[in-house]
Amino acid sequence: MRVGILGSGLMGGKLGTLFARAGHEVVFSYARTERKLKRLARAAKGKAHAGTPREAVQQADAVLLAVHWSRTRDVLNQTGDLSGKVIVTCSLPMNADNTALVVAHTSSGAEELAKLIPKGRIVSAFNTVPSEVLFGVYEAKRKASRPSLVYCGDDTSGKAVAVELIRDVGFDPVDAGPLQIARYTEPFALLVAQLAYEGEGGPELAYRFERFGK
Repeated sequence: MRVGILGSGLMGGKLGTLFARAGHEVVFSYARTERKLKRLARAAKGKAHAGTPREAVQQADAVLLAVHWSRTRDVLNQTGDLSGKVIVTCSLPMNADNTALVVAHTSSGAEELAKLIPKGRIVSAFNTVPSEVLFGVYEAKRKASRPSLVYCGDDTSGKAVAVELIRDVGFDPVDAGPLQIARYTEPFALLVAQLAYEGEGGPELAYRFERFGK
């Protein structure tokens, strides 16, 4: 699968690296410097290289949107037409100092993104785990018990693409339902962040849902 990374910071850089190590072709784009993009591509090994946002989405089977909410329109202005593209977003609609959601209750960041890209196939995923846990989860992915990762979206085939990427990174995908459910998963991401960064034990935190009974 060819995966374009829009936003090569903590989340985008690490997920892009893991996608490449899992065998996907990855294009890193949209970082502070081109040097950083090239460094990420070299470190990821496999089929990874640096490019512009437009180059990242061309021929992409999936696009990972991993920019700060305030940069969303800027990066989308550089990609060109995203109609029909599977866009997996891990961007939370946070304010400038990352202390609160600027979209909540009656909508979500994922739903607002869908309005900006009306013909895009939007899936919300990867925003409910800290970036610090990603490499550890990937290294342990052959274990029988994997941590959970919730995702949601309205496009069935787009969700299937997201499921493949979620599993390749080492998580057990949990379908939370339609894109509207991002109204719940985005605040849940803040709970995970509170436990990871303010609680004891450090940020290497993941979660798992278990079913009991018949």
